[in-house]
Amino acid sequence: MKYERVIVETGQNHVAEITLNRPEHMNTFDSALAEQLYGALQELDADRNVRVILIKGSGKAFCAGIDVNELSGKTAMEYQQWIERMERPLLSISKMKKPVIAQVHGVAAANGMGLVAAADLAIASETARMGLTAINVGLNCVGPVVPVARSVGRKKALELLLYGNLITAPEALAMGLINRVVAEAELEQEARAWAETLAQKSPIAVQIAKSGYYSSEDMDYERQFALMNEAFARLCTTDDAKEGVKAFFDKRKPVWQEK
Repeated sequence: MKYERVIVETGQNHVAEITLNRPEHMNTFDSALAEQLYGALQELDADRNVRVILIKGSGKAFCAGIDVNELSGKTAMEYQQWIERMERPLLSISKMKKPVIAQVHGVAAANGMGLVAAADLAIASETARMGLTAINVGLNCVGPVVPVARSVGRKKALELLLYGNLITAPEALAMGLINRVVAEAELEQEARAWAETLAQKSPIAVQIAKSGYYSSEDMDYERQFALMNEAFARLCTTDDAKEGVKAFFDKRKPVWQEK
């Protein structure tokens, strides 16, 4: 796929970066950006040299939501198809093998906040602000609130959805929406280092852990244990698991076989 709305970089140490590239529009989702972001995620998930994916925004913002210039003149059926296209990248992250980290600066609003919540992990600058802001223009963020609610719980999710306020990065951290807050000047370096640390882990172990987590998330307690135990048993048969244990006893760094 040819990319214009996103910049895709596959650099060193098994970390790839996707940069939302509509800075003049605060990286809002239009149809092209949504399709290209989805395509880039799928392409990198299939790339054997990539173990971790960073998503960030160009310019002053991470992502200010959906471009309302595309909003008018659709039938109900067309609106549903259109919004499904916008939400497809968010939904796809949970189905991917590779972990995805959101690197957040400036504003992450509406679908942008949804993308932060949908990412497996998130790191933000101390000056970043986030919110489900669509209610303020007579719309709502009932799509983005789905991953937000899974991060922060029902009461906080409904407050964010119904009031549409922007919250600070420390508030988002306290809610469980993001994992880390760092100084704005250090965000790029810290996010990259965090991603590279994760990329040093066994790819097979990371992928099985992520898949097992999402597959079991909506199961009852006993079925969750059963699925996770089956996933652990599969992992124990892999070359990476054997290599990791051997390297531990040998007091050396493991060499992952990725199988």
